[in-house]
Order: sequence, then structure tokens, then C-alpha cells
Amino acid sequence: MTYSGAVKVGGPANVHELADLMISKVAVGSMNNNAYLLRCRATGEQLLIDAAAEPRTLLRLIGDDGIASVVTTHRHGDHWQALAEVVEATGARTYAGRYDAEGIPVPTDVLLDDGDTVRVGRVELTARHLVGHTPGSIALVYDDPHGHPHVFTGDCLFPGGVGNTWEDPEAFASLIRDVEDKLFGQLPDETWVYPGHGNDTTLGNERPHLPEWRERGW
Repeated sequence: MTYSGAVKVGGPANVHELADLMISKVAVGSMNNNAYLLRCRATGEQLLIDAAAEPRTLLRLIGDDGIASVVTTHRHGDHWQALAEVVEATGARTYAGRYDAEGIPVPTDVLLDDGDTVRVGRVELTARHLVGHTPGSIALVYDDPHGHPHVFTGDCLFPGGVGNTWEDPEAFASLIRDVEDKLFGQLPDETWVYPGHGNDTTLGNERPHLPEWRERGW
């Protein structure tokens, strides 16, 4: 199956096969949340990004091999509705941004700060702290040694703009600054973006629109 990044609730996962990592994307729940299962091809270890909803769907995706860890990108409830059941079933370690952990009703085992490393088998991901959508939102960057980078942005970056900042100009200013500095400022146009809802994009597709986003304020 060719990877498109387009999934729908109730439909099959879409799988992006990289040299060292397999990324399975599935849509779950009433808010069409994306959940991503990462599997190290060398070791078989797995990590889940956002146990958003539909625990049965996520556990079927995970399969008998289980997961070693689950990362919650931010504290909004639509991104952790299935977290308790997934953790109970798998015994996975939980990760979240330091400043959002208190808003997630499942205890966080590992608090993430900007620049921290999250491992799945032999694959390393880098946490980037992006402030604005929530105080402790975390994006995860995989700098593929065999190709271009990949970034899991939660609700901080989508096709067409940054995440909702609830009509708060200061929160928007913070989020657009962090997204520009820590993502667009450090990663190439080829970087593949996996958002918390909807279809994927690339930084190159979005970069020309940054001035427009700043001008409109959302």
C-alpha cells in the first residue's frame, strides 16, 4: 500500500515504511484524532503516539507484541481518552511534556523537556517543546539517517496553519514563534509532518504561508 497519510475513522491504518522505522497511522474517535504506532524494524519494539480514543482499535493495531511506551503530545482530553486502558493492557511507560503532565489523568512516568530523546528500539526521536496550544505541547522529530526528517506535531502544526490558540494573541505569538524557530528554522522542506488530526503535509508545503498565518493571527 502506498502511504498517503489519509485515514478515516473506522478505516484501516495507513503504513509508512521507512528503512529503520514503520509508522502506522489510524484515525479514531468523534474528533477524528490521529494515533501513530512506531515500530523499530531492527528490534520490533513499538511506541504509540497519542492513545486518543477507541482502545480496542489501538490494541488491535498494537498487536500481540505490545508497546514499550506511549507518548501523549499534549493534555487536551481528545488525545488521551484511551490512555488508561492501553497502559493497563500493555504496561507501557508513559511520556508527556513536563508542563502538560498534570492535566493528563494517567500518571506520566517520563517528563519531557525540549531536546530530550525518546527511544523506540534503536530509533531515536527528539522532543521539541512548543508553547501556545497548551503550555507543554511536545512534537517528536525523527531525523531519518536514510532520508528526510519526520515530525509528529500533535495539535501544534497542521496543513494550513498552527493549532488553535483559543483567540489568545499571546498564545498564538508564542506558538508561531516556536513552530518557526524549532521546526521550520531547523528542518528542511522535505520534512514530513504527521499532525494530530487530518492529513499529513510537509514543511515545504506550509513554509510559504507563514507570513499569511502571522498576518491573520491564527
